[in-house]
This record gives sequence, C-alpha cells and structure tokens, in this order.
Amino acid sequence: MSEEKILETKNKESEIEEENTDLEEAEKAKKKNEAEAVVNIYTSFNNTIVHVTDMSGKTISKVTGGMVTKHGRLKANPTIAMFIAKRISENIAELGIKSLYVRIRAKTRNPAPGPGANAIIKSLSREGFRILNILDTTRIPRGGPKKKGGRRGRRP
Repeated sequence: MSEEKILETKNKESEIEEENTDLEEAEKAKKKNEAEAVVNIYTSFNNTIVHVTDMSGKTISKVTGGMVTKHGRLKANPTIAMFIAKRISENIAELGIKSLYVRIRAKTRNPAPGPGANAIIKSLSREGFRILNILDTTRIPRGGPKKKGGRRGRRP
C-alpha cells in the first residue's frame, strides 16, 4: 500500500512539473510576440508631432497636429494630443506592438516640452501599452557662436 501511494504522489508531482513547464513556455511565446517600438514626441508651443519607429529606426507611423485638426491654433492642445495618441495606437496595435520607449523633445533651449507631451503618454498608457522608459532628448546648446549685441548687450 505504501509503495502505491508513493508512486501516485510521484506521478502527481511529475504532472505538476509538466504543467509548470508548459506555462513557462506559453509566457515566453507571449513575450516573443510582444514587439517594442520607440515613440518620438516633438512638442513645441505651436505644434505636436509623434513619430513611431521600430527598434532599428524604421518608420512605423507618423501623426501630427495638422493631420487631426484644421484649426492652426489648436495643434499644440492636449485635447488634440489625445486624438493623435488614439490614431497612433490604432496604427501600432495592428502590428502587435505592446511595449513602448518614449522620447520627448522640446524646441531647442526650451526648459519644458509643450502641452501635448503628457497627454500623449497618458492616453497611450490608457490604451494598454506598457511604457518602458521616458527620456527627454531636448537639445541644449553648449557654447556655440557669439551672441549678437556686443559688450553691453543688445539695446532696443
């Protein structure tokens, strides 16, 4: 009797191990199917441009504020940025992209990006995409050519 019980418990243990390995393989397959992309967001105070590339830099989708609205004054609006993110998410969801790296860029020398950047990130995360990294790539001049104006500065 005791030998039969031992054999039964060993069989149950081996079945449990097989189920665990099957689950691990399924999770690995899911991770392989999940593609990653880079979302480049350029926000000034006049426009918002979102450019999605794959990891090698090939363009997947590009949407600007002018493609979403006909009013020029609204192109840098957070509401329009939400519509841009909606259109982007439709384009990249078809390709099976689930994870995103976000790069935000403002106009050179600006201390902060435009009003659309946060709205785009928030609406992309609401659409179900995983945001892996957010990076600010705003260009900052280091030295450069001499400023106009002379020793006492430019006077009106």
